[in-house]
Amino acid sequence: MKLRVAATAIGAAAVTLLAGSPAHAQAALKPYDHQDPYRSGCGNSARVVRTAAIKTRFNDKVGTVKLMWSGKCKTNWTEITTMSSASGTIRVYRNGAYDTFQFKKGNGGRHWGNMLYANNVCAWGSASVQWNGGRGGQTGTGTTSKACG
Repeated sequence: MKLRVAATAIGAAAVTLLAGSPAHAQAALKPYDHQDPYRSGCGNSARVVRTAAIKTRFNDKVGTVKLMWSGKCKTNWTEITTMSSASGTIRVYRNGAYDTFQFKKGNGGRHWGNMLYANNVCAWGSASVQWNGGRGGQTGTGTTSKACG
């Protein structure tokens, strides 16, 4: 009976140690992941590091996608400008992770996604838009090149 109690205690201690492992500690070092850059204050000192056109399948430009960087928060996110009648998806990627943000029409055509911590790694952004329900090819996409820091 004492052996079972000891084994249970050792098992519980192992679970506790795993919960405090570096993987969990590392996640705690990324407090801005998946947060709004402007509500957090990270967007106040941000700069554009890459841009690309959002184009239709007929190569017509319908907007711009920008990869943003906050040196203060060590984060990237994606911003777009497009027609105010468009809705769609904004994504930001870094090596091994990504964030997806759905936006609705309005806001004067300016939209942004959430942040990812991206210090000393590569990051890039993309967007897809549609208007009038996407009927008749009324869609567009754009992806920035990678920015590696």
